[in-house]
Amino acid sequence: MVDVASISTLDEIHVLLKELPGPDRAAAAKAEERQSQLTKPLGALGRLEELAIWLASWQGRAKPQIERPFTAVFAGNHGIAAKGVSAYPTEVTKQMVANFIHGGAAVNQLCGLADSDLRVYELSLDEPTADFSEAPAMPEDDFIRAMAYGMMAVEEGIDVLALGEMGIGNTTSAAAICTALYGGDAGDWVGRGTGVDDATLKLKKDLVNQAMELHQADFAKDPLQILRCVGGLELAAIAGAVIAARLARTPVLLDGYTCTAAAAVLHAIDPRLLDHCVVAHQSVEPGHVALMEKIGKQPLVNFNMRLGEGSGAVLAILLLKAACACHNGMATFAEAGVSGPAD
Repeated sequence: MVDVASISTLDEIHVLLKELPGPDRAAAAKAEERQSQLTKPLGALGRLEELAIWLASWQGRAKPQIERPFTAVFAGNHGIAAKGVSAYPTEVTKQMVANFIHGGAAVNQLCGLADSDLRVYELSLDEPTADFSEAPAMPEDDFIRAMAYGMMAVEEGIDVLALGEMGIGNTTSAAAICTALYGGDAGDWVGRGTGVDDATLKLKKDLVNQAMELHQADFAKDPLQILRCVGGLELAAIAGAVIAARLARTPVLLDGYTCTAAAAVLHAIDPRLLDHCVVAHQSVEPGHVALMEKIGKQPLVNFNMRLGEGSGAVLAILLLKAACACHNGMATFAEAGVSGPAD
């Protein structure tokens, strides 16, 4: 097992990314074979069948299970928020973390329903990142520490990892990441986040465009530099958690726009790095649809959600449980004495 706590440079992270394992194709083949024998027309359960096979390929067993789901919510504050890009003050990040801890947030209720453990990871809430419209959001050592922190949050023995975030101003970071990765004007990627007015929406676009000019030289060096320059501590931690989950062959559920943007940086390095990830839901943020197209993902649900905090990812745990229940519990044609499809 890699000692992630010892990682101290971006070069070491890139070496690690080249060593990540792939799916268990033998387990996937067995799962596909079982699906062909279950008492239903092949493909009749649609994405539930696909999810069962996907889970089998990463869990390494023909009958996947969701008995120990784990939800990790990373929280950090953004210097860009001081420019007024959010409808809420930065104090809300810390207040919401307390709400998570005391069980009062939506993610707590959904975790209870999904029987998922929930951990909230605070990243220097009293020390926001720098305002990325004026300077890189994080110095390299802070960025690497945040990624390593995210890696260490992935516990052994879990069946699936649901990822979420909390951080006032982080939809502005998500838009900046996507603009840097895929180009275009900031207006293609900036949305209303927590519900800002037209003037604030314009401000967000202007600040993202300003950041593109400021950090262009750094962006060209390495996709990880994009995350360092315009991301946040919690977004760096999410990227680290995605890497650690891949090391452990643990399937991952990504929450909405901000969480997907953090993971997209890894996709820019190598598209295969997100093969163990599924996007749980389609955010109301307009950039999320375009982002999912860029990384080749389709959301599991579209409930017009824009809450963050892992709420959509945890909701999708229930779908994975449904996929496993059908895959594992249904009888085969032979077991049920039902005639299979005609030759």
